[in-house]
Amino acid sequence: MSRRSGILEFAVLGLLRESPMHGYELRKRLNTSLGVFRAFSYGTLYPCLKTLVANGWLIEETGNTTEDALAAPLAGRRAKIVYRLTAEGKEHFEQLLSQTGPDAYEDETFAARFAFFGQTSRDVRMRVLEGRRSRLEERLEKMSASLARTRERLDDYTLELQRHGMESVEREVRWLNELIESERAGRDLKGPASGEPASRDTTSGASGDLPRPGGDPRPDSPDDTAT
Repeated sequence: MSRRSGILEFAVLGLLRESPMHGYELRKRLNTSLGVFRAFSYGTLYPCLKTLVANGWLIEETGNTTEDALAAPLAGRRAKIVYRLTAEGKEHFEQLLSQTGPDAYEDETFAARFAFFGQTSRDVRMRVLEGRRSRLEERLEKMSASLARTRERLDDYTLELQRHGMESVEREVRWLNELIESERAGRDLKGPASGEPASRDTTSGASGDLPRPGGDPRPDSPDDTAT
């Protein structure tokens, strides 16, 4: 499995842990809540969903309610397939959520992990944040050393691009320092100051008001009436 496929499976399980959804709604939530997925397509999502169903982590249901199932034939449309997390899927997601290895610190992985910090225990959040900070500090050190070696050979524009890259990493390190300080002080961005996962606002997307690491999402696409 590629890293990106693994991240997508993680994000899908996390969103479905909040509530069952059909494919279009899932895609919309991934676009708006997780900027790293803003450019992915249905051609990527549906094979992922089928894999999760085959693994026993999701089940497929027709329509959200009996009324939905009855209304679809009358409208000449196929009923939407709704995906629901199974008990095994919830257990698997919680295992993924507890992982704090080096993969959790990488750029795309960290963005997805951070979006679900509201479902993550404080000790795991701390390890992921500190690991990400260490990774970026190593990156800064390498960038600084590289710039010092090549400064005389770079034109002004390339030099400015290098500086811009370093400033971006420095800003994220400062941001991480603030988050780590808040965690150590026992403060959540949202939710109770305890070791339990913070409460979540399920009406505003997976990440609530948290930053979108991937930038602004694209406008929503028209509804898809069938999976």
